[in-house]
Amino acid sequence: MDRVRSAFNRMVKSERYSRFTLQPAEDGERHIEVKLSEDATEVEDPSGGSPSFRPAPQRHSRTTICYLALGMLLIFVIGYVLGYINHRETQVDQVNCHGEPETDGHQVVTPAVVAAVVQVQDTPMNWQDVTQLLSQKLTSQALGKTLSEFDLPSRSAGSAEDNQLANRIFEEFKQVEMDPWTDVHYVQLQTPDSEHPNRVLFGSDVFKPTGYLAYSATGKVQGKLVYGNYGRQEDLDVLKNKNIKLRGSVLLLRAGKISFAEQVDNAATKGASAVLIYPDTQDYVADTALYGHVHLGSGDPYTPGFPSFNHTQFPPTQSSGLPKIPAQTITANMASSLLQNIGGPESDASSGFKGGLTSVVYRLGGSENVTVEVNNVLVNKEIHNVFGVIKGFTDPDRYVVLGAQRDSWGKGYAKATVGTSILMELAKAVKEMVEKDGFRPKRSLVFASWGAGEYGSIGATEWLEGYMSSIDKRVVTYISLDGVLMGRGSFIASASPLLYSLLQNTMKEVKSPLGSGSVLDMVGASNWEAKILRPMSMDDPAYPFLAFSGIPSISFHFISPNVEAYTYYNTNLDNMDHLDYQTSRQTSEMAAVAAQFAGHMALRLVHDHLLRLDVSRYSSVLTSAVYRLFKRVNQLSQSGQLKEVDPSWMNQARGSFQRAASSINNDILNTDLSDKEACRILNDRIMSVEHNLLSPYVSPVETPFRHLLLGRGPHTLASISETTDMEQLRTQLALATWNLQGCANAMVGNIWDIDDEI
Repeated sequence: MDRVRSAFNRMVKSERYSRFTLQPAEDGERHIEVKLSEDATEVEDPSGGSPSFRPAPQRHSRTTICYLALGMLLIFVIGYVLGYINHRETQVDQVNCHGEPETDGHQVVTPAVVAAVVQVQDTPMNWQDVTQLLSQKLTSQALGKTLSEFDLPSRSAGSAEDNQLANRIFEEFKQVEMDPWTDVHYVQLQTPDSEHPNRVLFGSDVFKPTGYLAYSATGKVQGKLVYGNYGRQEDLDVLKNKNIKLRGSVLLLRAGKISFAEQVDNAATKGASAVLIYPDTQDYVADTALYGHVHLGSGDPYTPGFPSFNHTQFPPTQSSGLPKIPAQTITANMASSLLQNIGGPESDASSGFKGGLTSVVYRLGGSENVTVEVNNVLVNKEIHNVFGVIKGFTDPDRYVVLGAQRDSWGKGYAKATVGTSILMELAKAVKEMVEKDGFRPKRSLVFASWGAGEYGSIGATEWLEGYMSSIDKRVVTYISLDGVLMGRGSFIASASPLLYSLLQNTMKEVKSPLGSGSVLDMVGASNWEAKILRPMSMDDPAYPFLAFSGIPSISFHFISPNVEAYTYYNTNLDNMDHLDYQTSRQTSEMAAVAAQFAGHMALRLVHDHLLRLDVSRYSSVLTSAVYRLFKRVNQLSQSGQLKEVDPSWMNQARGSFQRAASSINNDILNTDLSDKEACRILNDRIMSVEHNLLSPYVSPVETPFRHLLLGRGPHTLASISETTDMEQLRTQLALATWNLQGCANAMVGNIWDIDDEI
């Protein structure tokens, strides 16, 4: 039987996907079905042989040919006899959708042989073997070569260079037979006007910065110059307490801590007329131009909530996240000139307003006028998302997506080159594991190269908007490869709580880039969550997947110790030399470690029948948010400001969520995890959690980030806890309570299992 099995394996090994399933019959018996991949296209053999096989060598002796013929005849006879015996004993008919006996070439595929192969194919590869194979293929030499190939001088979104790179990625996916496809969008990007440059006028000084902020409001405004540190709410509160007037002012802010979009939004909320942002030497190591965008959202802001396909016709509309005031970046030298003559009171040391500019007294201003002129123009661009897929063998309709942005302002080495290189090497490595090493992922792996990432994850968001009705229910997890390498010696991550356990286990398994121990040992195993985890910010490329589409998502970053950000991000200095300096000249080695880290998480999610998503990890996040809300509502009720609102309603919904999570964990403990169908039912319940935490009561046009806990807008628990509008609080509390209760109900599974206890 072993010889028969071996012979059959040799016969089918050239097929890229051979899936064998047992189909139930009406009489209670189970029939065997052989399914070959739809994408296994036939190629014309010039020698006239079978298209599924390579032509045999031309020179053989007659003796060898005779032995081969006798061997094939023997295999045929044995297979026929075993098939006949098996047929007589079990009375199982072979199922064939064409009504003909299953054959491969001239060899009959008998039920006994197929059953043997089914047993072999259904045995999962040992997890240690999977990780060892992955590590062997993701070498520093391979990553170094790919990094040099993708290191381009220019790759701006929608440019000829960007399109050429997209075509190259498509062709490489095609060469390794990953069935690539493209997703084309027609979007509006904002760029500087070459004939009318942006300007800043202060006294006799006229500055013409080369950097800019996409999606700024345009026009020419004047106001009193005020220094506002990072532009956070607490910074603006300091100015208010100092009686510095913000309405009508031009705020001078230093980059960092929060996104450009949040800085401009905070300033506009306080009534400022314009914003100037510069890189302070305390946060940036060189005087350079800054680039970015100020859209408080993601995707094309002129098609909010729906895709920018060329064939779709929608009425003109704008995202509510577009700023209504001009915003412009300037260099540190320009900011120094402004601060030297800004006037006003000096900032005290306790406020944290003092930066690193030498020979400058950090005054708050409010007395001298400055003029800001922004002349950016909108341009229509065609952008391409490129995808390749490695199909799953058990649940091909469930996907783990790995993605990296392809474009950047300038060279974008850390921001785009590294992520794209890791994406390609991971795709090739896993594909080779499937083709040559016998790895059989249960779910599909999709590798995505996104366009227009610099303008607010436009390519990724438009894809999510275009296929919202199916993607969010089928994508298991999104793993972002953007910015994974910023330094060496430390590690940070942002993720859905569902992925905390997977993140921790991956940190234990992946070796430290410092040479000994694991990544978890590198940062310290004790209290690792407080050391490593960061809230996922709005400008994180994984954020639209999590907060807009309800897909468990993660982004991670290898960084230098005691550093929160890569100082060359969003500048023209983001190049190979500067990243080499941050990684101690070990960029290729670090890229290999980052690739292995992403690969470990992705393969873990497609290797087991049961998804490695831990619903219990939402407990502490939910409890903390509900506690703040409960405390706030209780205070308002006791003071008489809020009447006939019971804060225990939300707490009861929290209890329902936690009991539903416990029921999932109990069912996991009492389920045979080798039962595919049982695991699929459990997986669907687990996957429902993130999706059902999206509020169904808000518009994706006005409030795209609908996540109840991790989103942004008046519907979130954090916003409800802070609102001063009692009528809005009453309404939003009721909607949020039922949003959470509905999520708990969905987690239970069958509708007949839902009762008052849940």
